[in-house]
Amino acid sequence: MIQIKNHQQQLYNGFLISLAGAILFSTKAIFVKLAFKETGVDAITLLTLRMLFALPFYLLAAWLSGNNDNAKSLSKSYWCWIIVMGIFGYYLSSLFDFIGLQYVSAGLERLILFLYPTFAVLINTFLFKSALSKTQIIALTLTYIGIGLAYFSEIKTLEQTPGFIFGSLMIFLCAITYSIYLVGTGKLVQKTGATRYTAYVMLAATVGVFIHYLITHPITNLQLTPQLTWYSIALAIIATVIPSFLMSNGMKKIGSNNVSIITSIGPVSTIIQAYIFLGEKITPLQIAGTILVMSGVILIGWKSRTIDLGNN
Repeated sequence: MIQIKNHQQQLYNGFLISLAGAILFSTKAIFVKLAFKETGVDAITLLTLRMLFALPFYLLAAWLSGNNDNAKSLSKSYWCWIIVMGIFGYYLSSLFDFIGLQYVSAGLERLILFLYPTFAVLINTFLFKSALSKTQIIALTLTYIGIGLAYFSEIKTLEQTPGFIFGSLMIFLCAITYSIYLVGTGKLVQKTGATRYTAYVMLAATVGVFIHYLITHPITNLQLTPQLTWYSIALAIIATVIPSFLMSNGMKKIGSNNVSIITSIGPVSTIIQAYIFLGEKITPLQIAGTILVMSGVILIGWKSRTIDLGNN
């Protein structure tokens, strides 16, 4: 009985941790759009500053978790996979996302980006033969009907700029690369440990971002104004460091399939924030979509006590 209660508590905690991480991650688009608008910074410079201010936290986490007596030694192949996940998850996906946000609204960005849970679940199902539960199928159906409604509304009201198609494509590529990271994390994080794994993949991504910046930008061109500094710090701490650790811990507790579904709250959170901070409109279809997405999230949380962790 005690073991069952502990199992249920772990699932409940995993649900709450993943939900909090998804909401914090959803602030990223708001900070990025505000930084573009108010500072005129380009995508790779903003991404580089984000990783620069996050770097000390990941270095500290890597050192503390790596020196833990319970830390397992990692093989060369395991290190290679960690580096690959870092490149896909927080270098390429972030780069595509930041570029795309120059051309599309924050609300539309989040809706396109949230194709990634579908990709992640499909990868798990067809590549790793991970069975989908009825709860997951129902929750996916509800959340994606909701996202589809909101997406259709956004397209109808959006003034298409010359770079709209290109921006949408960048966000789509972001969804693909992040889904690869999500699935890989679900397979790797158990051995490494959530904190240690997150620190390592973020450090790998940081190296990739820094190399990209040094190749494409003279270091002397960097103009770090107070306003840009504050946006970069907010991106680093609120929208990167804290949620990245929350999401990895959530995956460890309840598996990547369920985290994929829970994080469907992200578009809802972004749409609301975009309305408040960016003046983006909220339409009746977006409201209907929001209700469906919330229903899917609540369903997966309510049914979390029945999740078989062995299937994730």
